[in-house]
Order: sequence, then structure tokens, then C-alpha cells
Amino acid sequence: QVQLVQSGGGLVQPGGSLRLSCVTSGFLFSTVAMSWHRRAPGKERELVAAVGSTNDITTYADSVKGRFTISRDNAKNTVYLQMSSLKPEDTAVYYCRAYRVQPLADYWGQGTQVTVSS
Repeated sequence: QVQLVQSGGGLVQPGGSLRLSCVTSGFLFSTVAMSWHRRAPGKERELVAAVGSTNDITTYADSVKGRFTISRDNAKNTVYLQMSSLKPEDTAVYYCRAYRVQPLADYWGQGTQVTVSS
């Protein structure tokens, strides 16, 4: 049974930090790319950050470059999103995703709310 269980969201003041975690099971974690996406109220879901299967290639949305860091621990089947210098516009529901082209795999976490407000 495939599971992606997220944790770490919450309410934080502008300028603060949070770390999201996504613990996975039910598939071979080391063979998938992992990514974080978010959906803000009234907006489309967007890619925030992604990391390749071997942790050597990362990509970020322009809006979070220099503030967010994605990483993965293949020994723990877990991907992280370290968020710093948070802004109110970072408020959204954040989702982790596991993706592989061959064989096809596309799994999503349950979502976790991040609210940046004073």
C-alpha cells in the first residue's frame, strides 16, 4: 500500500521558518523523483521544488529560490522542505509528490497547511 504522510505545517510569522516532512512507504523510494507543490487560495497548484532520485539535481520555483531547500533521505524514505524567510504569499496547502516515468508512478501526499501571518 502506497503512503505519503506529511507533517510539519502550521502557523508561522513572516520571516520565520518551517520544515515539512513527507515519509513514504509502499514503493521503492530511491527510484522516484520527489517534489513539493502548493496551492494557495484561489490559485492553481504550482511546483515549489523538486529533487532527483539520487539527491544530486534540484530545481526551485523562482519565488522560493534562496529561501527553500528540498532534500531527501533515501535511508528513511523521506523528503523534506526547509522553508526560511517565509512570506505571507507562501501561505498555501503544500503537497509532496513521488514521480517516476518508467515504470509509471505518480503518488501524492495528503497535503499540509502552511499559514504565514502575524
